[in-house]
Amino acid sequence: MSSDPAPRTRNAPAVADDDNRYKAVQAKLKKLSNAVDDAALDLEGLRRSMRANAQHTDSVATDIDNAGLDSRFVSLTANVATALDGAARQVRNLSDTAQETADLTHQARRTHSKLYGALDDIRSGRREKTPRPGFFNR
Repeated sequence: MSSDPAPRTRNAPAVADDDNRYKAVQAKLKKLSNAVDDAALDLEGLRRSMRANAQHTDSVATDIDNAGLDSRFVSLTANVATALDGAARQVRNLSDTAQETADLTHQARRTHSKLYGALDDIRSGRREKTPRPGFFNR
């Protein structure tokens, strides 16, 4: 079921460790942005499913009313449809936030590349060891 609330068993998209080398940071940012992009797509699919379920539940409430059943069941079913619609709106907000986070992560990766890419090229091309960043800051 696509709206199953059980958590997925995924590994963390990017391990948070103390490896701050340029290429490691770039790889972590890429993994993170891809994971958040995927989450935004999953949330959008969940929202569509919830919205469709809300519409179906609303039509079931109408069918129950037309069948002449107890009005209590019509009210309860309509409340479920309303709750599903509200939940779908909140999932939409979460999806928008996830997409914004993905966009900011892509931007951070580009900015990091612009700031440190040339320095990494210079340092990577040398045969001699070079001081780590911050060595001369005293």
